[in-house]
Amino acid sequence: MDSFAHTTLVVELQAGDTERFAVLAHLSYDAADPFVVTAVFSHRGRVLARWQLDREMLGDGLRRPVGIGDVRLRPTDDGTWEELRMEFLGDARPDGGRHHAVVFAWAPAVSTFLRRTWQLVPPGREEVRIDDFLAQLTTGP
Repeated sequence: MDSFAHTTLVVELQAGDTERFAVLAHLSYDAADPFVVTAVFSHRGRVLARWQLDREMLGDGLRRPVGIGDVRLRPTDDGTWEELRMEFLGDARPDGGRHHAVVFAWAPAVSTFLRRTWQLVPPGREEVRIDDFLAQLTTGP
């Protein structure tokens, strides 16, 4: 059985006060780490950012605003286009602020990807292998 899901989406990035521009979002899911969706954003072959997102939070963000920390998600709908708005707060800037970016993804495409992950590991069936985790901690690098 396949234990990995991946998709590449064209999304729009808005950094600071700039206009939106198209970038690629590579979403991946590995059933061996069932709570995590990895999002890699790239433009012209260059990786702009890599984030690990909570899979349940990503699904909830399609329906309602979620997140209070570095990642905040919420649905948006302008009447013709349903999007998932993903707000990311990054490292501190020299001026004391933080790097900030907003990514807009077509919500139905994110939903389709999440459905594939749910086929691999249904919600509520995720397993935490604590013995494996503890063994990694005790053996070190």
